[in-house]
Amino acid sequence: MAVQSPARVAADLEDARPVPDAVRPAGDRGAHRRRRIAYALLIAYGLLMLIPFAWTLITSFKTQPDALRLTIVPEPIVFEGWATAFTQLDPALPRLFLNSLIVAGSVTLSNVTLGTMAGYAFARLRFPGREILFVIVIGTLMIPDQLRLVPVYILLNNVIDLVNSGPTNYLSVVVVLAIQAESVFLLRQYFLTIPRDYEEAARIDGAGFFTTFWRVMLPLATPAIAAVAILQFQGAWNNFFWPLVLLQERSHWTLPLGLAQFRGLFQTNWPALTAVVVMATIPILVLYIFFQRYFTAGIAASGVKG
Repeated sequence: MAVQSPARVAADLEDARPVPDAVRPAGDRGAHRRRRIAYALLIAYGLLMLIPFAWTLITSFKTQPDALRLTIVPEPIVFEGWATAFTQLDPALPRLFLNSLIVAGSVTLSNVTLGTMAGYAFARLRFPGREILFVIVIGTLMIPDQLRLVPVYILLNNVIDLVNSGPTNYLSVVVVLAIQAESVFLLRQYFLTIPRDYEEAARIDGAGFFTTFWRVMLPLATPAIAAVAILQFQGAWNNFFWPLVLLQERSHWTLPLGLAQFRGLFQTNWPALTAVVVMATIPILVLYIFFQRYFTAGIAASGVKG
């Protein structure tokens, strides 16, 4: 039997010693197992979030009596709810979609335009009372719409005269939702994460505040702008309170107001209601699919620095 040298024995003992977690190789089986468990939990959570939409879609193909039963497969499968959605709404479904698109598109554009300017000013410009004013802007998040209903209605009706039956009636909703505090907050937080070196380089080249904002900072804030656009479009698309209060003419109604037509005092037409809900969800779903990468990056970066 060969006798090993003391150096060889020490090397063998060193190799047999357990490797601490901090220096384990990247291909550690435990890390792969934890990653698979995390993916499984996320997939399960995603499927759980799809259950309400799947149930809404299934209900739209049921009859009215069948819609009140907890059955996964419609018995029988009918298209009565979809036909009712296209024939019995007043105004018609295409008109409701157009009205919602006008209101949601205008609100999104105004929030992106005003939010980027306000967010950049709060993040980069120095002026008296900046911090106090920003706290006041954030404080408006604690004021519910119902609390400011009366003063807003008096202002729009008696002072600006937007609550009328004319074509400017759309503007009443757009003015109320033109700029939201969450838009200013998200964009301000994102601008704070952008290094000041870009601005300093632009100023060395002779650019002023507006040129720096328009040509340097705004392109860098694309993820945050996409996040704000998605959030505000979704909020305006689904908004029920302000269109109900301010849109006087029936032809100006948006989709949420049209959906209310299927809810009566003693009965709700669930198949027709869910059919319109499915169609109303499609624009938001498409928007999320195309801008998901920017939305995720914008939300993640907006919370990095305060």
